[in-house]
Amino acid sequence: MQIVTDSGTDVYLSAEQVAELDIHVVPLIVTLEGKSYREGVDIQPGEFYRLLASIDSLPITSQPSAGEFAETYRRLAVTDPDILSIHMTSGLSGTFNAAQAGAKLVPEANVTHVDTKTLSAAAGWQVEAAARALKAGWPTEKVLALMERVGVASDSLYTLRELKYLIHGGRISHMKGLIASVLNLKPLIGVEKVNGTYVQLGQARAFKGALKGLVDLMTQQHAPGSALRVQVLYSHNPEGAAMLRELVDQRFDCTWLPVGPMSLVLGAHTGPTMVGVAYASLAAFADIP
Repeated sequence: MQIVTDSGTDVYLSAEQVAELDIHVVPLIVTLEGKSYREGVDIQPGEFYRLLASIDSLPITSQPSAGEFAETYRRLAVTDPDILSIHMTSGLSGTFNAAQAGAKLVPEANVTHVDTKTLSAAAGWQVEAAARALKAGWPTEKVLALMERVGVASDSLYTLRELKYLIHGGRISHMKGLIASVLNLKPLIGVEKVNGTYVQLGQARAFKGALKGLVDLMTQQHAPGSALRVQVLYSHNPEGAAMLRELVDQRFDCTWLPVGPMSLVLGAHTGPTMVGVAYASLAAFADIP
């Protein structure tokens, strides 16, 4: 069985590991001033944010088409018709629906779809867990149960300095975002697990206060000193990410995954100041191959 995912799941593995684990990434698309780019193929995060800073218009993002997914499934089915297709939350993107539509165009492929109900690192953890389990010979039913367990155990929190990108993209209530923007408040944002959408969990007046607020929210789920699996990602704010990592490290016994940039298409929705943290009890990953 092979795995298909989208670039919004932020699987933090080397190109060699991705190939070894039979993970195939279909890129999301960002459009700047009428020119479209496939992320990770035509454009990388650093170049995207340099371009974004040089223009006045805001970016437009889109999911891969059903045809692009169909092309991927058709190509993979030649060697193995069994495909596990794992995607960022349908609550914030049409990618999952496009993948389902694409599978209907390829009857020779036996595609199982999974909506992670989350995005970025927390979704990538589900992809990696599934890939390692499949490589170890686990049956599909056990792999799906593992993904559900990882999804239940994992959470994501975000904050950012400016709200214009979130307001423009419609990801938060326009009026609430507008009021927060006028007051210069920094929102504390989570991803709820029923529909996989953003929820505002609090706010702070200063960015450093918002970072501390994220860690305080983590302690409502996990006692200080708990053993956690943690990953900090950012749009174009490595300094903020370093601050958040330090604050988390002071509070918990952390097993750290690499700090780095998140999907630039996700960053297009939030702007360059976004930082986020994915976290889970380390015990939830104990038996993953």
